[in-house]
Amino acid sequence: MDARFTPEQDHIRRTLRELLRKRCAPGDVRAAVDTPAGYDPALWTALAEHLGLPGLALPETHGGVDGTTTTELALAAEELGRALAPSPLLATAVLSAPLITALGTEAQRADLLPRIASGTLTAALAIPGTTLSTVLSLTGEPRRDWAGGGRAGGVQATQRPDGWRLYGQVTQVLDAHSADLLLIPAHTGGYARSRTLLFLVQGNTPGLVRTRQTSLDPTRPRGRLELRDVAAELLGEEADVPGSPSAHADAPLQGRGELRDQPPPARGKRTAHPAEPFARVGDIAAAVLAAEAVGAAARILELTVEHAMAREQFGRPIGSFQAVKHRLADVYVQVQAARSAAYYAAWATAREGERVGTLALAQAIESLRTAAAEGIQLHGGIGFTWEHEAQLYFKRAAGDELLFGPVHRLRAHAAEAARLFDESDAGEVAV
Repeated sequence: MDARFTPEQDHIRRTLRELLRKRCAPGDVRAAVDTPAGYDPALWTALAEHLGLPGLALPETHGGVDGTTTTELALAAEELGRALAPSPLLATAVLSAPLITALGTEAQRADLLPRIASGTLTAALAIPGTTLSTVLSLTGEPRRDWAGGGRAGGVQATQRPDGWRLYGQVTQVLDAHSADLLLIPAHTGGYARSRTLLFLVQGNTPGLVRTRQTSLDPTRPRGRLELRDVAAELLGEEADVPGSPSAHADAPLQGRGELRDQPPPARGKRTAHPAEPFARVGDIAAAVLAAEAVGAAARILELTVEHAMAREQFGRPIGSFQAVKHRLADVYVQVQAARSAAYYAAWATAREGERVGTLALAQAIESLRTAAAEGIQLHGGIGFTWEHEAQLYFKRAAGDELLFGPVHRLRAHAAEAARLFDESDAGEVAV
């Protein structure tokens, strides 16, 4: 493994950092999150057209750059994390585009992926924020209902002569209020034979009501979806729906939307709902989110060091005191370790069977939480005020842990998946 960045990757980092320095200052971030979309469309257009960020992990045949690893996406995410830049990159390129690539028909991929790569189409995966981490196999296996939720049983799908129709509600969905395209899991087949399939819904479809919701981290906007007899298109082959000749027991999503271990589908068959793509998306998302958290941690550490060298107490900068030096040094070591883990996880996404993204994400979130907390404390009275940007980094740390963590569950699930401990005696390492 060569840990050095290529000249192209260094160019991505330099160019993106310069662009964000000019277009994404703290005042610009606050102005962007207060808009209805929750981000600056002009900045997103620049990121897509000039740097091609949405297409970094897409096939070259569909307008992408055919990246073999997630390293380029991780580089972009680290720079976006430094600035806390609100953008649809996570929901569109990290969560939605890989599912369309893996599950969509050739016509769907040819229609949607080039527009995603160009930045003219944004997308969102309509999974509630409370279950997103388990659906992506980050903190556990998706053994419970994740197609919406609520008293009505989440989102329901019925097939009519004119096509599929959805009804129900989903809350706390990343970028659901502004995305042009929605990937919505829905129950099909009735109570006795219920299965969960993925559907495509255009953002302007009649009967779809979208509302932006308040979130702890304003730079990661979320929305609520209300579906009232909404027209939808199945993601994948129409032959794989319940009741068709090819719909049989090899489908891994069954039993009221629960994910169960089932034999793989027949060779050459594209199913609309395999479990493996969700785990694959989760591994990519973990590596990208880890790099993003590292960028945020590094930036708040820089701000804290600058303040410590400028703020004087007893006639000398507080950064010259040994206790402050030790605390900042500990944060620096933690951030650098998290950066190494994040980029190793990004490189490992291309290796079959090697999934370390969950551990990297746990370490990165913990480093961001520590750096943000130390930053607020060492900034003194100004650190926790609304006007100072330190509180935004603290909210990013807390919001990421609520949405994708917590840290102890990320590590526990990684240990369970790797079978580090014997089931008969959880306190002893298996031999």
